[in-house]
Order: sequence, then C-alpha cells, then structure tokens
Amino acid sequence: MKGRSQAMTERIFNFSAGPSMLPVPVLERAAAEMLNNKGAGMSVMEMSHRSKVYDSIIKSTEASLRRVMGIPDNYKVLFLQGGATMQFSAIPLNLMRTGKADYALTGHFAKNAYKEAKKFGEIHVAASSEADNFSYIPSQAELDLTPDADYFYHCANNTIFGTEWKYCPETGAVPVVADMSSNILSKPVDVSQYGVIMAGAQKNMGPAGLTVVIVRDDLLGFYPQDKMPVLLDWKLMADKESMYNTPPTYAIYILGLVLEWIENEVGGLEEMQKRNEKKAKLLYDYLDSQSFYHPAARPDSRSMMNVTFRTGDADLDAKFVQGSIENGMTNLKGHRLVGGMRASIYNAMPYAGVEKLVDFMQKFAKENG
Repeated sequence: MKGRSQAMTERIFNFSAGPSMLPVPVLERAAAEMLNNKGAGMSVMEMSHRSKVYDSIIKSTEASLRRVMGIPDNYKVLFLQGGATMQFSAIPLNLMRTGKADYALTGHFAKNAYKEAKKFGEIHVAASSEADNFSYIPSQAELDLTPDADYFYHCANNTIFGTEWKYCPETGAVPVVADMSSNILSKPVDVSQYGVIMAGAQKNMGPAGLTVVIVRDDLLGFYPQDKMPVLLDWKLMADKESMYNTPPTYAIYILGLVLEWIENEVGGLEEMQKRNEKKAKLLYDYLDSQSFYHPAARPDSRSMMNVTFRTGDADLDAKFVQGSIENGMTNLKGHRLVGGMRASIYNAMPYAGVEKLVDFMQKFAKENG
C-alpha cells in the first residue's frame, strides 16, 4: 500500500491541449472539500443547484471572474454547457439581424465555426491562412471586412497549429466575437473591445463540461424567442442567471477555485502573463537555436499556450513522444490532423515542466540527430 500511495502522489507533466493540467493548490483544495464543503455536510457534486449554499458558490464565481478579467457592468456572464462547439451554433442564432457575418479562418475550429454559421446566413471569409497551413495570423490590413456585418468572428488561439491573435481586430461598429477557449485567463484582455467572448473551460479555467460566455447587453434578444432553442438562447440564460436548467455545478465551483488561485496566489492576470511569457520564451528560444526540430508557426504569430514543432520524420516524432512518456511527460503528440509534437503550456504548467521538456529535447536531438 505504501508503494501504491507514493505512486499515486507522483504527478507527471501533462502537456495536453485539453482537458489540461489544473493548479495543484486547486486540486488540493477541492480534495479537502470533497466530502464536506465548508460545513455543508456534502460535496458540491451533491448539492442542489437551487440551494442557498450553491447559490453563493455560483455568484461568488461570477464575481471573481468579473473582478479578475475586469468585465464591465454592461456585460452578462453565462455559465453554460455544450463546449465551444455548441456556441458555433449559438453565435449566429443570437447575433444575426441582417443575416451577414465575417469569419477569419485561422485554424480547424475556426473552420468548424464557419461551416456551422453558413447554415444560418451569408458568411463572408474576411481572411484565411489555410493556404499556408494555418501557420500565421492575418494582420489588420489583410482583413476584408463587411461594414454592415452583424458580427466578426475569430478564434483567438489555435491549439492545433499553435498560432495566436496578438491584437483585437478593429471592425468599426461591427461586434467582435472571440473564441478564447485556449488562451482565456492567460493574460489581461480589454473585454470592452469585444461584443462576445466565449470559452470552453477545460484548458485554463477548470474541468471539461463548462462553457463561459461573456456577452454585451445590447447584443441580447434579437432572434425570435419563440423559435430559439432554449439552451442556445443567451437572453433566456441571462434572464435566468444561468439557472434555466441545471448548470455544470462542480465545474463552476472549480473555476471559482482557479480564479482564487490567480487572484490570491499568482497575483492577477498581469503576473499570469509574465509567467506564461517566461515559459514560452524558454521553449521558443531553444527551438530557434537549433535545426533538429522545426517550429510550425511563424514567429510573429506564435501561441503562448500551444507550441507546435516536428522533426520532419514521422517515425522520429513517434519515438520522441514515446520517450517523453518514459521521462515523466505526457500528451506531447501533435493533433491527429497535423502530426508532429505539441506542448500545451497553459497557466497550470509550471516553469519546471518546460525546463524538463527542453532538457529532454536537447538529449533526444543529440542522440538522434
């Protein structure tokens, strides 16, 4: 039993693109409160979402998110289900008035969002990097914008190809919609520049099952309410304070703990950004200093969260992935669509994890170069 207990307490460095690592203090807090949450005599998993004790949890979580991100009062925060993929349908349903929208295609999930939106209106491709294997983010000057579009959509960080928007597009009066699933809470964001921000929780916010939507008040309620599917209706969910049906209660609770960690232990999003930039710099600096591995994204478009690279030999890539597992790291295999390797270094990944990865990369290159 002693050996088993020791093995269970040894954690590996999990470079998964999602679900991903959670901060150890958050896991420890959740474990301590699992059987009896703050004197309630039960786990949050067991609580009625209509109870007073859970009401305090969801309201506290929303208040923390507003505080950490600086969300203005004229925005609603929704705790939903279905992942970002469900929002690919909800976005056009909630925002289309004239039936026109602009989409920037900078990765696989942006393309999925575009395909879904085409079911509901006239969708214009304002920019695309597909011809260059989604290796870069278009500049502001490259955006072909529709002046009277109902909204402009982009995926702020592309987990598969390892690129990230470094700016919020300027679209005039057209609301900007951002899928921030893989970079939310990694750095400060001026929420007022966006009409809608949405994110699946399973990368930087908590466990899978929760989707957060932040939407400006004046963008609610345009679709005929008698024809809107209830679970896609942002106005209904806002009016019901995310309580129309049972929300993902435990995931919301964990998000609250993650926000406490960012606010009280990290020191806020400015400090979080510094930590993330330091990790990313260590890995990219090494990649740029050698020729054995080949980074996938252009330097000016590189993601701070998802670092993609390959050796150029599929067998060697597979050997790398297996070797990393044997050395206490996991989930470094690239997405099935592109192969290669991908290191997802979200908020919870410690600097020591990236150091360990770089050390392994150096040894592997020396032994196989």
